[in-house]
Amino acid sequence: MTRIRIGSAPDSWGVWFPEDPRQVPWPRFLDEVAESGYEWIELGPYGYLPTDPGLLADELAARRLRVSAGTVFTGLHHGPAVWDATWQHVADVAALAQATGARHLVVIPSFWRDDKTGEVREDRTLTPAQWRELTTQTERLGREVQDRFCLRIVVHPHADTHIDTEENVTRFLDATDPAHVSLCLDTGHYAYCGGDSVQLIKTYGERIGYLHLKQVDPAVLARVRAEEIPFGPAVAQGVMCEPPHGVPALEPVLAAARALGGDELFAVVEQDMYPCEPDRPLPIARRTRAFLRSCGV
Repeated sequence: MTRIRIGSAPDSWGVWFPEDPRQVPWPRFLDEVAESGYEWIELGPYGYLPTDPGLLADELAARRLRVSAGTVFTGLHHGPAVWDATWQHVADVAALAQATGARHLVVIPSFWRDDKTGEVREDRTLTPAQWRELTTQTERLGREVQDRFCLRIVVHPHADTHIDTEENVTRFLDATDPAHVSLCLDTGHYAYCGGDSVQLIKTYGERIGYLHLKQVDPAVLARVRAEEIPFGPAVAQGVMCEPPHGVPALEPVLAAARALGGDELFAVVEQDMYPCEPDRPLPIARRTRAFLRSCGV
């Protein structure tokens, strides 16, 4: 049985950007995530937490926290023309993740429409040529990150990106090399886009390298779909909700993940809440951790 390691992330404290006056300061995030009982965190947007490895290590140690992963955004379907700029960003995040003992790098595809304004940036459907660039450049990224930083990339299907629905996720997995590319299955985003997380784990279990635990409010999601609301405003309207009040049910997801076999699998709680009142995240984090313990993890 796979050992599930539960963690949390700045996202669950309403943090989406390196700097934003509506976000809680990073010391408060670290204090509260430790107070709520978690021992593992993600780095969040690069620059939110201290980027000096020594300072960050001291701050984490003081709260008995450890890092499971860093996160990067990429637009690799644009091909070699964006490689240098992409790698510069990836290398900064990967170096910090490696220095803090993480073993994963979460890779999120770029948005086809702006997550704040909803402005359409490009076609929501990739051409065959763009799919080839996306898969080959992602494999290249996986090799480089492994070779230079000893980290495993886990690609995160995400709403309003080109890797979103079951069709696009399976197309991406079928076209990439398992030796270099794994998946970060975000249960909330996959449900948001119509996917079945349990079925994906059962079908592509060997590709699941990381989990984000999240739920969607079905009533809000129905309105989001009917009105074609972009992801950012949808989050502000509460489309991602506190477990266990949404879908998918997390108990069967965790049961399917435990049945995969292997040493361990990180399952990081992410409840998209940007923006949110500063006193809201801590009580939710406590309740969510208690709920997950009741699920046997």
